[in-house]
Amino acid sequence: MAASALLLATPGAALAANNHSSGSSKTAKAGSAKSAKAGGSRASVKEARASKAGSGASKTQLQAKSKRAAAADSQGATRPARKSARTAAPLQEASGAEARLIGVYELFGRGKSREALAKAQTLVRDHPNFQLAQLVYGDLLAAQVPPSNAMPDTAGIARLRGNPAMVELHEESRRRLQALRERPPAGTVPSQFLTLSTRSRFAIAVDASRSRLYLFENSDKGMKLVADYYISVGKSGTDKTVEGDARTPLGVYYITSSLDPRSLKDFYGAGALPINYPNPYDVRRGKTGSGIWLHGTPPQQFARAPLASDGCVVMANPDLKQLLRKVQIGATPVVTARSLQWISQPQAEKEEKKFAESITAWKDARASGNEAQLKKFYLPDFQRASRKPVDANSVLRDELTYAQGKRVQIKDTSYLHWRDTEDTMVATFGEVFEGEKNGRTRRQYWLRQGGEWKLFHEEILG
Repeated sequence: MAASALLLATPGAALAANNHSSGSSKTAKAGSAKSAKAGGSRASVKEARASKAGSGASKTQLQAKSKRAAAADSQGATRPARKSARTAAPLQEASGAEARLIGVYELFGRGKSREALAKAQTLVRDHPNFQLAQLVYGDLLAAQVPPSNAMPDTAGIARLRGNPAMVELHEESRRRLQALRERPPAGTVPSQFLTLSTRSRFAIAVDASRSRLYLFENSDKGMKLVADYYISVGKSGTDKTVEGDARTPLGVYYITSSLDPRSLKDFYGAGALPINYPNPYDVRRGKTGSGIWLHGTPPQQFARAPLASDGCVVMANPDLKQLLRKVQIGATPVVTARSLQWISQPQAEKEEKKFAESITAWKDARASGNEAQLKKFYLPDFQRASRKPVDANSVLRDELTYAQGKRVQIKDTSYLHWRDTEDTMVATFGEVFEGEKNGRTRRQYWLRQGGEWKLFHEEILG
């Protein structure tokens, strides 16, 4: 069946593809229009429009097509997503294989089927386990065969769309193209990243709705998006609650270790990066489960369907290898969100300053020696992590003894904001008393109650 994968990636193109013949200018024009609807890069959309303009179509017809294409693009997209498309950051070619597949789509959309076929052939030669690429290659081969005079095989296409494996490949293709179409606005960061210490050289944010992992490089100039990758999440989606529910957790986490692939089954591919699920906020809400990793794929599989894991975040092995070279154990944060919200750096700084006022007030209450004042910052069920959990009263006494009358400098701050049914903050910072060279590194979990930030958990990292 001609161009089935390309039909799945480009809904509505069935008639054009079944009428395709080698060297047909009609097909080139139709494919070009479909490429614009499929959401290729702005450059490819402009080329598609140029192709349509040269076809002799009337101005009225072109305007009508443009309106229909705009309406198709707007379905299922929020207003911010449409705005971001106009001021988007460039696509980060994290995966050479994915960038090459997108290039095949763009060539096909511009009517350059033979060039698309050649590119697809080298892609599957280099990545024979890339199932979606294999399917596209097969479809491009089939598209070179002149069709019969029969009517389009609509029944066959309907069966194709109902095949579970094809549905998964369709969704994978759609999400890869969506990542090209809906880029994060330039100069923005996920709303969770208010500030990040330069001790954390990289940060990770996962958008489950787009099957995308975004990698940020952090420096004294701020955070910069440097790469993004296609990923898979849990078979049942997100918001993990209990052991075995096949969901990927939502929240703010940290990489806790890097597992040597030689110690793992082939199923996990190039390696694995465990995260600290359940974190203290998860435990507070009674969530269970463990063993949530970022890991690779088996050797025979380049990528998995968007919803395919038991709760882990799964990446193609070439992508995971890039990530393994950058993460820092205990210092690289991982935000997993149903859908990321992007904010400007000035907005993040504004939110950071608001929360920093609570940290300063807590620090001043410690130094004052006023136990009643300090106690206001702790929830009654507060605990400090240790071999034996330490309650709030013991911590208060320890803090007063530790800090009373001393001047302390707080530095290397990281504030990660998480909102769902409640408003929480994960604050990591170092503190050094005046006249001393070394101090503590703390990770605190705060919860906003009644407009005030309260501590419910703390870890002394060193």
